Amino acid sequence: MTAKPRQRTPVCLNSDRNFDDLAPRFARNVYGGLKGALRLAVLRRDFDEFLPTCLQPCDADHMPLRILDAGGGQGQFGLQLAACGHQLTLCDISTEMLKLAHEQAVVLGLTSVEFVHGAVQQMSEDAQSGKRPAFDLVLCHSVLEWVADQEGLMQALLPMVRHGGYLSLTFYNRHGMVMKNLLRGKRSPILDDRFVPSAGSLTPTRPLEPSQVLAWLAQDHWQILCNSGIRVFHDLLLTPEGRAMPEHELVALELELSRQEPYRSLGRYQHVLATRL
Repeated sequence: MTAKPRQRTPVCLNSDRNFDDLAPRFARNVYGGLKGALRLAVLRRDFDEFLPTCLQPCDADHMPLRILDAGGGQGQFGLQLAACGHQLTLCDISTEMLKLAHEQAVVLGLTSVEFVHGAVQQMSEDAQSGKRPAFDLVLCHSVLEWVADQEGLMQALLPMVRHGGYLSLTFYNRHGMVMKNLLRGKRSPILDDRFVPSAGSLTPTRPLEPSQVLAWLAQDHWQILCNSGIRVFHDLLLTPEGRAMPEHELVALELELSRQEPYRSLGRYQHVLATRL
């Protein structure tokens, strides 16, 4: 008897994604292992070049920054900045992701991180109403591809950053998704506007066209400092030899190619570092 194919429950596309149901898996699959190492390598390189004091211990010459990790999940990068002495606020709509972030903060010995259970959009409203001062730096990493109103979220980021402050934005790249499907020998359903992920999938619900995100940033008067691809070839490795490449070689190649075209445009994710004019 032929087994029936497993029915996949489609995810709701009318609301922002909450990861209470998948928090440990999300943390393990998206940020853990080599994928996480490549992501952090690109972020650290970009920050070292354009915001070097962020990753240096705060002292009399490097005053602590007020940083918001917007939709920060487990806070993998934000907590590293907090460990340097910066004042970190981490918000997320998922209580389970906040628990993971709090556990990691305890491991790192961080006692002054503020954890906020709430949406990025609410934080923006608080900034606009004066309930909270604007931040020196806002991290918005892997959030945009999970929200229903993407342009609205982009607009909400602006008032949370002081004039002259910075935004670090990462998002899931439509081009990288299409290329991975093509290499599997199939036409990507997103090319025909038929992409509907299942509720249990970690594939982002709304992959973005990088040119659209850059247009939104220009429209809101951000100045782009750098734009890098993340995982520009790792996910496209097809041979056992490629998959067995030593981690240090993979990271070195990633850093070499992540700002070069056409590799940048094929990155699974994109990182944009910008300053508010």
